[in-house]
Amino acid sequence: MTSRESSDGRGSYGWPARLHVVTGKGGTGKTTVAAALALALARDGKRTLLVEVEARQGIAQLFERDPLPYREMRIATARGGGELRALAVDVEEALLEYLEMFYRLGVAGRALRKIGAVDFATTIAPGLRDVLLTGKIKEAVTRTADGRRVYDAVVLDAPPTGRVGRFLNVTAETARLAKVGPIKTQSEGVAAILRSPMTAVHVVTLLEEMPVQETTDAIDELTRLGIPIGTVIVNATRPAVLAGARLTQADLRKGLTAAGLSPDKETLAGLVGEAKAYQTRIAAEASLRAELQHLGRPLVELPLLPEVTPEALDHLGDLLLTGADERASASGRP
Repeated sequence: MTSRESSDGRGSYGWPARLHVVTGKGGTGKTTVAAALALALARDGKRTLLVEVEARQGIAQLFERDPLPYREMRIATARGGGELRALAVDVEEALLEYLEMFYRLGVAGRALRKIGAVDFATTIAPGLRDVLLTGKIKEAVTRTADGRRVYDAVVLDAPPTGRVGRFLNVTAETARLAKVGPIKTQSEGVAAILRSPMTAVHVVTLLEEMPVQETTDAIDELTRLGIPIGTVIVNATRPAVLAGARLTQADLRKGLTAAGLSPDKETLAGLVGEAKAYQTRIAAEASLRAELQHLGRPLVELPLLPEVTPEALDHLGDLLLTGADERASASGRP
């Protein structure tokens, strides 16, 4: 066993897949979670690749870098000397790469850009875009050098939950429609990996109604498609400091007076109102947490952080690894 392998040969016990697809409703912090997971999986001499496919340059912003080019580049060193690389996939470059790889259209392929053929191709066949993106990810997952995998894990900052099913299933649809040729072969290969134990889709959510509903819908859809579901990650949680407490103006007055304050009636009424609204929100969050637990998937909670720094990403990585490993042990996995 090498320093870049765990005892199961597939990474951390709690995160056994090689391809980790991270999705979530917009605004849930999925890019931050994907980065924290990728950095954690690179620990102890491992090498991971963090990939984005939506041209938002979210990874570059998170790591305070210039916009990423269409090439894999080192962006951070993980604890224990591991290496985190990142890639922002460009659809046009991926298409030209594909044409060169399968049709040997190097110079001719580049000429297509000048006449707008690349935009034309992805416009008349919208699914082609996602085929190219998932194909590039599959290549990184399966790439070898000197008889071993180049990456111990690949983490994909995927499209949001509203369209992640369509994004991940497009290769299966393309393989079904294409009769022969490299597109069919490539699509079948990608679809096979996305439905194998090598892949896990993790869904990031908040304890809010819409993100939780989208999480439920996405898990239902991916399950129907036969794509493996990994962990539900509840982001930006806060401690329930007043849960179950009985608060009245008299209680507040007593406490504030003991602290050397002399609140008037209007202030007390306002504080009681805010406290009750807070307790209502805490009760709603508890109900939403129960809904997520009923999904039957491993659940990891991450705290709300004031800002995302390298130290914060490392801390989130600790929580992701610890939370998943605890659940793996509880399930009886060695």
